[in-house]
Formats: sequence, structure tokens, C-alpha cells
Amino acid sequence: MVFIICLVIGMLTAFIGSIAGLGGGIILVPSLFFMYSISPSFAWANPQTIVGISLITMIFTGLASTLSYLRAKRVDYKTGLLFLSGSLPGGIIGSWLNEYINAQAFLIYFGILMVIISLLFFIKKDKFKRTIDPDSSGVRTGSLYGETFQYRVTFVPAFILSFIVGILSGLFGIGGGSIMVPAMMLLFGIPAHIATATSMFMIFFVSIFGAGTHVILGHIAWEYVFFFIPGALLGGVLGAKVNQLLPSKSVEWILRILLIFIGLRMVFQGIS
Repeated sequence: MVFIICLVIGMLTAFIGSIAGLGGGIILVPSLFFMYSISPSFAWANPQTIVGISLITMIFTGLASTLSYLRAKRVDYKTGLLFLSGSLPGGIIGSWLNEYINAQAFLIYFGILMVIISLLFFIKKDKFKRTIDPDSSGVRTGSLYGETFQYRVTFVPAFILSFIVGILSGLFGIGGGSIMVPAMMLLFGIPAHIATATSMFMIFFVSIFGAGTHVILGHIAWEYVFFFIPGALLGGVLGAKVNQLLPSKSVEWILRILLIFIGLRMVFQGIS
């Protein structure tokens, strides 16, 4: 029974995470905390073990999703590698900090973080739009769904943002996409579909480094990890395909609803 539940959780988290470019951690982490609260079979699910499993699962989610997005030519490699310069070391630090947080504090901080992130999607992107000189370095141009887009990502703000996101990813096991996707859209004007695909590309590598740190720290319950991987591979591929059928605004609304619901539920669970 535990195997079936873990398989379903792995598939759902990868499916939803891949659609929105979140990696699935925002679904897997609260799901395991919920199972911990109602079933003795999940007594092993403490914050350290959950985050470790989440990051390992996201390696496979990220791989499956990225391969699908690569075939659709949605991934911005240069921007992804630029963000990885900060998120990789940040992920290692965050994974180390995770060892010092208890379950109740984890739930409250995780929930507050989700609510804050959800509010980012209600900010009108027009307020952040800047005129971009097409002749300046690092400008990306393209078209999607008949609309032409243009954006520019510079090193210093990209590094600072991704370093902070990397720490939060390793600390909470969320992959970082739940922050990177709205940040890429709001701060740099990257279209939702490009931001989602590029986020999954980043999550694949960030999860490898973050999970490696948790392995070294002994946080991985190996007897349960492999229950999640088949579902993560399948859900990641399906989510990426569904994403390509949805308009950008639909993806944004999915993110808003999910993050608010999960965030509030985690906070209430942590204070109860």
C-alpha cells in the first residue's frame, strides 16, 4: 500500500510540477507531511528525509521534463546556465541548513514561503517592463503563440536571485522553480512557457547537487526513494506535454491556486 501511495504522489507531483516548471517539491513535501499525520506507515517522514526524497525525485522529474521541453525548443540554455552559477552553491548550503530545522518550524516557514510566492503572480508584469536596446549584449528574442518576445538577463541580479533560490531549494526541497518562474517572468520579462521550460532545466542540475548533499548527510531513506521514481518519470513527461497545450495565462492561474492552497494548509498544520 505504501508503494502505491508513493507512486501516485510521485506521478502527481511530477505532473503538476512539470506543467508549471516547479519541479514538484511544493506538492510532494506537503503530501508526505499529510501522510505522516494520518498514517503510521509514514512515521519515517521527518523534514530531513522528506526534503532528501523530494530532491532525488526532482532529478528524474527534471530529466523527463527537460527532454520533452528540449524537443519543443523551449529551453533557454544560456539563461539557465547563468542562473545555475548561483543556484548550485546555494542549493548545497540550503541542504546543509536543513539539518537544523524541526518539523513544526518547517511547516510554518514552508507555508509562509508558498503564500508569498503565490502573491508574486498577482503583480502586473507591465510595471516591471523596461525598454530593451536590441543591440545590447545578452538580448533574447523569439516568438510564441504568434507573439514576439524580447528580454535580457544580466549576471549580477541573476546570480544573487539564483543563489537565494538555491538556498531555499536545498532547505525546503522545492527545486526552486516556484520562485524562479515568477522571478524570471516579473524581473526579466521572460514568457511563462520559456521560464517554465528553463526552470525545469535548472531544477535537474540543482536537484543533483542538493540531493548529493543530503546523501552525504545521511538524510535519504533509500528503501522508500525508489517508490517515487517511476511516477516522477511518467508525470514529468505528461506534464511537459500538457504545458505545451496551455496558454501562458492558464499556467499562471494554475500556479496561483496551487501555491495559495498549499501554503495556507501548511501554515495551519504547523500551528495546530
